[in-house]
Amino acid sequence: MNKTRWIAAGVVAAVLLAFSVGVYAGVTERLQNTVSAAQVTIPGTTITLQGGPDGSAPSDVDFSKFWQAWNLLQDNFVQTHASGTIPTYQERVYGAITGLTDSYGDPYTVFLPPSDAKQFNDDIKGSFGGVGMELGARNGSLTVVSPLKGSPAEAAGVRSGDVIIGIDNKSSEKMPVDEAVRLIRGEIGTSVTILLRRAGVAEPIEVKIVRQTIQIPVINTYARGDGIFVIELYSFSENSTDLFRGALRTFFESGATKLILDLRGNPGGYLDAAVQMASYFLPVGDVIVTEDFMGKAGNVSDRSLGYNVFANKRLSMAILIDQGSASASEILAGALRAASAKGRSSN
Repeated sequence: MNKTRWIAAGVVAAVLLAFSVGVYAGVTERLQNTVSAAQVTIPGTTITLQGGPDGSAPSDVDFSKFWQAWNLLQDNFVQTHASGTIPTYQERVYGAITGLTDSYGDPYTVFLPPSDAKQFNDDIKGSFGGVGMELGARNGSLTVVSPLKGSPAEAAGVRSGDVIIGIDNKSSEKMPVDEAVRLIRGEIGTSVTILLRRAGVAEPIEVKIVRQTIQIPVINTYARGDGIFVIELYSFSENSTDLFRGALRTFFESGATKLILDLRGNPGGYLDAAVQMASYFLPVGDVIVTEDFMGKAGNVSDRSLGYNVFANKRLSMAILIDQGSASASEILAGALRAASAKGRSSN
């Protein structure tokens, strides 16, 4: 699998890399080769920004208003309790890039600074250093949705519904989920202290948890009593292709001829994983997805590798998706549906 084609993004040497998660996020090697840069010096730092093909800044853009606003804020902004800490020069640049990206009005094109990109990359790889619990915001509070089975969090006694009010002596009750995740994750073998508020318990509960390698659940299979075999795929992570192949093997061994591929709530992942999975159902050469760069680069089509393991087998198949199915999930479901409509797939 070509690991450069993933649903993630980041900033390398502060070069702007915007991406579209509607198809797949990230800038592939084909587009990365077209990105050039120009340096802009700000007091105390040098920032590299995207420029023209020769490395220069765009000549027809007036940046004077931007620098006027920069200097006004630098000279006159007064920090208050409501404002929090004053951002660093680098954080201001990332904020400006975020605003630039948002100005396109496309909900699928976003910008991630390096810390967020690292977290995204860890998620998509399917493993990271952490304590193993799902977090969410409930009634304005940072709440444990569920500790993963067998995780350090579960072993430490963390329960569903616990409200996290402190992380390493830092108040966290109203903290955004993504910020809390960054604080809780960390190097394997290090510890994090979490302060919990639990319903029915008068005093806060303090737990110290040693971070371990956390494996994100990717796939689940089971045979229903009515002769239907179910494959639930939760993400297109780094190891999902091998797991999917194993799931198909289990399906064959079960003797069932009816299959449900459940992609509900699957947010996507590696594009190449979707291509590999579709190849188990489609003849060689069938188009799975086409990247249309609207004339800014040549269109590129990803085609089936032709595993087509159901070519000579009887199979009835249904694919389940919902509003939580995105990116690679949409690609896989759409490719199989289109092929079935054309009579090209074996199911």
